[in-house]
Amino acid sequence: MHLFCRLILLMFMTLPLRAEMVDTWQFKTPEDQQRAITLAKQLRCPQCQNQNLVESTSPIAHDLRLEVYRMVDQGKSDEQIVSFMTQRFGDFVLYKPRFNSQTALLWCSPLVLLLFGLLVIWHYVKKRRQSPPPALTEEQKRQLDKWLENKS
Repeated sequence: MHLFCRLILLMFMTLPLRAEMVDTWQFKTPEDQQRAITLAKQLRCPQCQNQNLVESTSPIAHDLRLEVYRMVDQGKSDEQIVSFMTQRFGDFVLYKPRFNSQTALLWCSPLVLLLFGLLVIWHYVKKRRQSPPPALTEEQKRQLDKWLENKS
């Protein structure tokens, strides 16, 4: 039993060694720190693809976060940092891609789909208003009368 307790204690002592790496970077000002974090949140992790650089725990995201921090610390502008990242990884690295000829379909498709849906609804409503309900045939009238007589 004593040996078992030691093994459990040893296991818990090694947990901090398995923990994720934490970014530690000394910024010159708190504004630089906030700017770096905001920038890193706007950039997508190339490995994870569905997380930004701050949320991702992948090694490449860690390296890119540190690269963003370093460039902010060097005094580079947001545009320079984003330009560096897009040159290296393409527009994919941006969570909000720029509007250009390659992304026009991506940006315009929600509007086109909405307009198409409204057009379909308008056409359906217009058609329903124009066409009167179909009249009952003589056979259907007789069956309805018979059914109503049985119900009363």
